Amino acid sequence: MDPNQHAPKLIERLRAEIERTPDGRLTDKELAAMSIDPSTARRQFKRHYGMTFQAYHRARRLGLALQEVRDGGRVEEAQNGSGYQSASGFRDAFARIIGDSPSAAKSQAGLFAERIETPLGAMLAVADDAGLRLLEFMDRRAMKTELTLLRKRLHTNVVPGEHRHLTAVRDQLSEYFAGKRLEFDLPIAPVGSEFQLRAWEILRSIPAGETRSYSWMAGQLGDKGARRAVGRANGANMICIVIPCHRVIRADGTLCGYGGGLWRKKWLLDHERKIVSGK
Repeated sequence: MDPNQHAPKLIERLRAEIERTPDGRLTDKELAAMSIDPSTARRQFKRHYGMTFQAYHRARRLGLALQEVRDGGRVEEAQNGSGYQSASGFRDAFARIIGDSPSAAKSQAGLFAERIETPLGAMLAVADDAGLRLLEFMDRRAMKTELTLLRKRLHTNVVPGEHRHLTAVRDQLSEYFAGKRLEFDLPIAPVGSEFQLRAWEILRSIPAGETRSYSWMAGQLGDKGARRAVGRANGANMICIVIPCHRVIRADGTLCGYGGGLWRKKWLLDHERKIVSGK
């Protein structure tokens, strides 16, 4: 969650090893065989992630177990794949990390998270089977509150892991920042009130390279006096860039109200105008 700290090479190597065999275990003996000092690995992982290497790996295995039961697998098979010998130990760990029992989780998708590096700083993407739920700059103060809101509304927890929607947003963001894409073609599933969902749909109708005012949005919503409500809805948008709240400015053309910082809002608008104009 630290927006400014890149993972040390050892941490990246360990994470890559986890993703290579996420349902396995990396013992101290195996780490030593990779020329990695186990105590150094534990110390660096604890310092960087605030959890031990084993806890991170366990959360990753339980994320896979969640996906397995969601795909129709038996709880017993998911338990075996997660490395837990005891059924009660597996259920307790699953409920603690995922937020529900394995059986109850069959009807509820898990939330998978991935850190994405961009030219404007690190972002966090969160998705489930319904689509992208969150895409935020990691230094935004409201992000932790948004994660709590997602967990409460969707009755599940966030675990690190791969998901096809995360792969799609990572690839399309790379193309966007490289100037090869302006529109996003991926499933999104924002969480909000009926008014917020309507406002966010209107945001998605604003063409890249153009801007609209809060008054214009209020008019589109059928209430010209709802400018403040529009501003609050834009501020509550948890899927930035893909739902382009940065394209809304004051009626006099000045910039205002962007959770990621006005400097990012200006950069995004300039970036899109350059692509549209071909300069």
